[in-house]
Amino acid sequence: MLKLDEVIVSFDKHKVLNKLCLSLSEGKVHGLVGLNGSGKTTLLNCLYGFLKPDSGSILWNGKPLTRHEIVYLETNNYFYSNITGREYLSVFPENNANFDLKFWQDLLQLPLDELIDNYSTGMKKKLALLAILKLDRPLMIFDEPFNGLDLETGKILVELIQKLKEKGKTIIITSHILDTLLNSCDEIHWLRNGRIEKTFFKPEFQQIDHTIFENLKLKKLRI
Repeated sequence: MLKLDEVIVSFDKHKVLNKLCLSLSEGKVHGLVGLNGSGKTTLLNCLYGFLKPDSGSILWNGKPLTRHEIVYLETNNYFYSNITGREYLSVFPENNANFDLKFWQDLLQLPLDELIDNYSTGMKKKLALLAILKLDRPLMIFDEPFNGLDLETGKILVELIQKLKEKGKTIIITSHILDTLLNSCDEIHWLRNGRIEKTFFKPEFQQIDHTIFENLKLKKLRI
């Protein structure tokens, strides 16, 4: 289990995460939603170790979470110049004995022997995905994973997430497209003002849209 207890992160005395508490069960797909400025990126950066909380704890099965337990597919992925996709993947240790690079290369149609500089945004996303599959960690973060993917690859990713869940992985997904979370997640956690405002379970998913946006004042559009 991943457990966050009263996590605080501040920037210029502003608490971006304000005594945030959250428990995530293993072997489930957890969605994370929130409006801009709610603290999603800060929370993910804390989980991966990019940021250190001012106070509070982040525990994995009762021990401090380390990068040995987690992989992070970021929204925007960064690569060295003048290297091929295959060279990039060679940097990552192969912790999954069943990882079949040829299979994934063919399925995702990735030209691994070409320079990454020539890859499209979607191809770079696929390459970063292969890297985290190769690492095979128990806790997996997918930050806006469907951005830049074509329809076919998006469908493959949905199926892949379910397969990873069946293997017992704990998965966290963020997306600004609510439908992608509704179709993939077991629970969806609403982050608001630096705290988890509410956790929605599957029978409650139809309430999410209304609950999150009920306080927004939307003006009628005139065309």
